[in-house]
Amino acid sequence: MIAVAGEALIDLILSPDGTLTANPGGGPYNAARTIARLGGSALFVGRLSDDRFGTLLHSRLEADGVDLSSAPRTSDPTTLAVAELDAGGAATYHFYFAGTSAPGLTEADLADGLPAHTQALHVGTLGLALEPMASTYEALVAGLDPGVLVLVDPNCRPTVIKDGASYRARLARVLARTDVVKVSGDDLEWLTPGVPALDSARALLDAGPQVVLLTDGAAGVHVLTPTAELSVDVPRVDVVDTVGAGDSFGGAFVHAWCAAGHDRSDLGDLDALRVAVEFAVRVAALTCQRQGADPPFAADLG
Repeated sequence: MIAVAGEALIDLILSPDGTLTANPGGGPYNAARTIARLGGSALFVGRLSDDRFGTLLHSRLEADGVDLSSAPRTSDPTTLAVAELDAGGAATYHFYFAGTSAPGLTEADLADGLPAHTQALHVGTLGLALEPMASTYEALVAGLDPGVLVLVDPNCRPTVIKDGASYRARLARVLARTDVVKVSGDDLEWLTPGVPALDSARALLDAGPQVVLLTDGAAGVHVLTPTAELSVDVPRVDVVDTVGAGDSFGGAFVHAWCAAGHDRSDLGDLDALRVAVEFAVRVAALTCQRQGADPPFAADLG
């Protein structure tokens, strides 16, 4: 079982021509669907509304085979994100979250913790930024069984983070129990302004993680450990948009790692890391060729 903790929301995608479409989304939501579509066992740990959008989010997770036993329902309206696409398909986000479903998750909602057979926890995005769910997930990470692998994808959203110092302090506490952190150049530029991305990524290794996965768009993925570094190229594809690509990368990586029988103790194996990252790159590339966050199924990989 791979648990994925964070927000589920609706992406209102605004195209350059003014067309507006509504798609299920949220970084952790997309990652959970990716894992399930690839054949993994995924548990979504997050709050869902009982409104029409929330019912859509619930039904899509259910259809993909995601376990919803840790996804309480609420009458609060569904959290919304507006993704404005530029001519190249890149997205700029604006969020509407006050009084909505995702942020309201409390520790009482997760009183039973995670299932005993949980192998890994993927957490991040708004799940580390909005209260009370950010405190809820921090406590969840702190109380994990020592054998559970933790992957954090900060996926920083500056328009949502009102107190940068508090956010960075929470992230530091979470990273102390993190095994793999997946970051983009944009994440690092916000976390450590003016510091070259690779230098900032190397500094993250001092915070606790054994592995840093630095995604750099078409330039590839840099894999950093305390003793070695390697790069993985990405294929050239016709990009429809990049919505959900990073989420599918993170979900695919942790799925590939666990499916291969690896655990926390294997993270120093560069060959195993390369295989998992190459798989994740393929999955993310396919996601970029589809509109919205629509991760591929295992059969789509050939």
